[in-house]
Amino acid sequence: MRMWPLYAAGFTTAFGAHAVAANLGGSSADAVTSLLTLGVLLALYDGAEVLLKPVFGTIADRIGARPVLLLGLVGFAVASGAYVFIDRPGWLWAARLGQGAAASAFSPAASTLVARLNPASKHGRAFGSYGFYKSIGYTAGPLLGGGLVWLGGFRLLFGVMTVLAASVAVWALVAVPVVPPLPRTRQTVLDLARRITDPVFLRPTMALAGATAALSVGVGFLPVTGASDGLGTIATGAAVSLLAATAAIVQPRTGRALDAGRLTTRTGITVGLGLAALGFGCAALPGVAFLLIAAALIGAGTGVITPLGFAGLAASTPPERLGQTMGTAELGRELGDAGGPLFVAAVATIAVLDVGYLALAVLLLVGLVILRPKRS
Repeated sequence: MRMWPLYAAGFTTAFGAHAVAANLGGSSADAVTSLLTLGVLLALYDGAEVLLKPVFGTIADRIGARPVLLLGLVGFAVASGAYVFIDRPGWLWAARLGQGAAASAFSPAASTLVARLNPASKHGRAFGSYGFYKSIGYTAGPLLGGGLVWLGGFRLLFGVMTVLAASVAVWALVAVPVVPPLPRTRQTVLDLARRITDPVFLRPTMALAGATAALSVGVGFLPVTGASDGLGTIATGAAVSLLAATAAIVQPRTGRALDAGRLTTRTGITVGLGLAALGFGCAALPGVAFLLIAAALIGAGTGVITPLGFAGLAASTPPERLGQTMGTAELGRELGDAGGPLFVAAVATIAVLDVGYLALAVLLLVGLVILRPKRS
């Protein structure tokens, strides 16, 4: 029972982020201007996380991950509720910034608790399950979010997110055990720099950044491609949900394969980045069929990389520094989450969206070569 609120927290951040993101593009009217605006709006939520996740991760090591988890969930509910009561265009930007800041607290705290509450031999399975429920949030976000926006606009969607975050906060307060912080040795800035530039940390973190960039671009821009093919809001949400559903199915299986020794980080990173790159190649081709194939391939690629990356980070980190490591690794992910949409939007503004997809595919293939771990 103690793991379920953590899974629910993962669901909350994923649903909250992508329920809004997937429905911004489908309602855009002007192609060039909306792509730039869409890129900035998608990056706003993640930009707050880029700045704050390492900070909250370090705080979690000092005072314990559970209080940071609860603080973040309450903050997410408050930020969401603010837009419900003040339904003005400018408050959408403010609410997204507040949600991103709150997610910066409870996301690395949840990852830390997943690692602390499970033995190292089960980290693959634990992070695979955590990723599964997070992907369920990605799956439900575009589809359910599209339905909520259709019924009552973004105000209704933010109302649902308010209730969801508040409910998970109460659940976590009751069910998640207190995990006291561990004694820590003194760490200098040089020590931290050495640790985060070590290939043992850098490779999985950069692979996670690439996977998250692919996921963010897929969720944010595939609806634009679907709309250009004549699909409505709910239909484009369903197409993007295929991406997240595939990732949800792949992650637990990947985690179990890692724990059983049937899969290595080297193979997983290579296959995952390759699948995501192939997916964006398909997204650049015309037709709804290629859109669906692209969504499935991108989802499979991110689903392979995510549990491997987090399990590898947990295995190579001293337990007393798990919060800092998870927060810093999440920083890398959020750089990909924010940078991916901005990169594709910039290329699409100069050329067309299909060229943006192909440019990202090339970057993923370059990352496959650079980040491929050496054989152990």
